[in-house]
Amino acid sequence: MATLVFLEHHEGELVRNSLGVLSKAASLGGDVAGVIAGSGVRDLAAQAGEHGATRVYVADDPALAAPLPQPRVDVLGALAADRGFDTVLFGQSVLAADLASGLAARLDAGLNWDLTDIRLENGKLVGTRPALADSVVVDVGWTSEPRLALFRTAAFDPAPTGGSAEVEDVAVELQEHAHEQRTGPSIEDADVIVAGGRGLGKPEGFGMLEELAKALGGAVGATRAVVDAGWYPYPAQVGQTGKTVSPKLYIACGISGAIQHKVGMQSSSTIVAINKDANAPIFEFCDLGVVGDVNEIVPKLTELVRARKA
Repeated sequence: MATLVFLEHHEGELVRNSLGVLSKAASLGGDVAGVIAGSGVRDLAAQAGEHGATRVYVADDPALAAPLPQPRVDVLGALAADRGFDTVLFGQSVLAADLASGLAARLDAGLNWDLTDIRLENGKLVGTRPALADSVVVDVGWTSEPRLALFRTAAFDPAPTGGSAEVEDVAVELQEHAHEQRTGPSIEDADVIVAGGRGLGKPEGFGMLEELAKALGGAVGATRAVVDAGWYPYPAQVGQTGKTVSPKLYIACGISGAIQHKVGMQSSSTIVAINKDANAPIFEFCDLGVVGDVNEIVPKLTELVRARKA
């Protein structure tokens, strides 16, 4: 088993939760490595060696100074793919949860979360997860690799071994996450927002949303799912873990209307939803609902807006 542990840091120290997960991983055997991503973080590698890591990958770059998940998804995604890690573990935090979900989307991997323990059983990795308001615990597993797991805070105590780790610097190559809109208002300032979700079908679908937003003098927004998948940049994310907006007009294209997205845009003056699923939750709170294919409706709507303005 080749395991990679994300080692989060704060104020010049590796956080206790990450070190606890690292210690647990080391107790299971196999090759255990840690990864530290940030700016000016190379000196933290020694702490990882003291808690069971045999190797520490350090991604030290000014581009990683801000605690944002997407650049770290790029780093971990490349490591997992190039170095053959079959297991990637995280200690619970806001950043780690965003990173784990983004990495799962990037690698098309299974993610078990809210785990309190993990063990090897007959050569297979088995996780323990509370259920039914913590009244029972259940065993969970994975059907494919890499296996991703997110552990509850304080699930494990750090167990220093006094060892040391080989430190390897890794190149930071950040992907161009879709085509970031460089003109027009930001989603916080825009009177009109044209937002897209998974229902667009592909990242190229945001091109037509940008055309409609431009015609309306507005901005483009996105759901967390498409941001995690790398379809559109993080600054455009609307929702519970993104930005809260209240434009005069919000056009939701291919967005189901999950509660996490709703809380970020429900104060919009007028909400228009376009979705081919007539049972999508967003139709329950929008002002105008259009059941149909966004790939057909949005370009036609853009033509009509341009014609009206002309």
